[in-house]
Amino acid sequence: MAREGFGDLIALIAVAQTGSFTRAAAQLGVTQPALSVSIRGLEERLGVRLLLRSTRSVTLTMAGQHLVDRLVPEFAQIDNELNSLNDLRDKPTGTLRITAIDYAIRSVLWPRLSPFLKQYPDITIELVSEYASVDIAARGYDAGVRFGMELAQDMISVRIGPDVKNTVVGSADYFARHAAPQTPDELSQHQCIRLRTSTYGGLYDWEFTDGQRTFDVRINGPVICNNAYDIFEAAKEGFGLAYLPLDMVQPWLDSGELVSVLQTWCPVWPGFHLYYPNRRQHSRAMTLLVDALRYQEKQA
Repeated sequence: MAREGFGDLIALIAVAQTGSFTRAAAQLGVTQPALSVSIRGLEERLGVRLLLRSTRSVTLTMAGQHLVDRLVPEFAQIDNELNSLNDLRDKPTGTLRITAIDYAIRSVLWPRLSPFLKQYPDITIELVSEYASVDIAARGYDAGVRFGMELAQDMISVRIGPDVKNTVVGSADYFARHAAPQTPDELSQHQCIRLRTSTYGGLYDWEFTDGQRTFDVRINGPVICNNAYDIFEAAKEGFGLAYLPLDMVQPWLDSGELVSVLQTWCPVWPGFHLYYPNRRQHSRAMTLLVDALRYQEKQA
């Protein structure tokens, strides 16, 4: 394909990543009709359909998915090489995209990113809050955050936070109406606020340990959320029990607004780790970011 066709490939990636011609056009700074023409022209030149369009959604065909999966890492590598030229400048610059759950963003990332961005005003950080387990290279991210360090072989993992302990909490009002559970099995007698994860669209089962083994408990309740902070709000209003990080709810435990139960059954998870592709060369902005986020024991 001629080099002038690269713009059409970038347009395809934007549509794939946003799932919308409207959002992709806004991201690229072009009109939606112009974007549609670009994609149709690409499909005609390649002789294969890349997108399935409906009135409600845009999805990739098998050929489109294959092409995007191959293109994104290649374009990311090109961006990385271009960004590396910034090392020749006095000030580091560039845009870094990070995917993480909302709790990681608020508790670990943002407290360190705030001074980092003030120190390096020419660096842009894009934070994407999601619970899906994603291929960061295929989705165009520079890094992701998750618990622990069990990652693919082509990834580098850097610890950025302390271990995290979860706990089961409910409002004082809820426990005025219900007896506190003594074991995880008794959760079947309680209303619980559930988390839906986006990776498979499934409901998250709560994890516990008896000191010898870990096991999951399926819970039920009237409220389902897709992030921790909405679950937190529902628990404070007495709609049921919630399974949340202890440090997130500690101020409300101290005030008596929330009550913690089953603490001896709740596991401690390895702290958050930043993971990113194992490339030979990273931009100066990425190197500075990793150093700023790296966890030191004295921070605990």
